[in-house]
Amino acid sequence: MRDDNLLADCRARLAFDLLANTWNAVALWALRHGLRRPHELLDLIGGISPKILTETLRRLEYNGLVSRRSYAESPPRVEYQLTALGRTLLGPIEAFGAWAFDHGDEVMAAQERADHPAAGADIP
Repeated sequence: MRDDNLLADCRARLAFDLLANTWNAVALWALRHGLRRPHELLDLIGGISPKILTETLRRLEYNGLVSRRSYAESPPRVEYQLTALGRTLLGPIEAFGAWAFDHGDEVMAAQERADHPAAGADIP
């Protein structure tokens, strides 16, 4: 693909949209070791509500990245796992995480300068 086609390519935008939602990448990463039940995912993922987790898992299932297995038990039991397609995103997610670890302080410093421009006036 040529660089100038990137902006017009719906497939590229689809891929960016999949990773743009914070919870998509977090949920995929939380599922990297295998089957998980929703309550396990809630325990693993800090700051996500049950409603948002359900919406995220449905979105990932809709996009073919996660599979859902339900059991006819009482109480009902549901498990989620990555599909083969979902596993292909683990590498890019890990790369983004490594980038954030390496450059997160720089980004936060830039945000701080933007939020408080007078405080950084003496800093070149």
